[in-house]
Amino acid sequence: MMKETIMPDYEICYLHEDGSLAGKFAAHCDTDMQAKIFAHAMRLDNARQIEVWTETRLIYRRPGEPIEQSAA
Repeated sequence: MMKETIMPDYEICYLHEDGSLAGKFAAHCDTDMQAKIFAHAMRLDNARQIEVWTETRLIYRRPGEPIEQSAA
């Protein structure tokens, strides 16, 4: 029996300059870094900010302050 690899789910949000939602989508990526790269690659022209979430944890925001990483 083959073991199925579970990939984390990410929600990528694009925001207008006023903070309103310009668009969002879900993505399956192997790592947080892949999700960040994917978010930039798929960036909407009218979006001024990107947020990448996994479950209820914000892992990336551009532009913005660095996201503090919790000790694991």
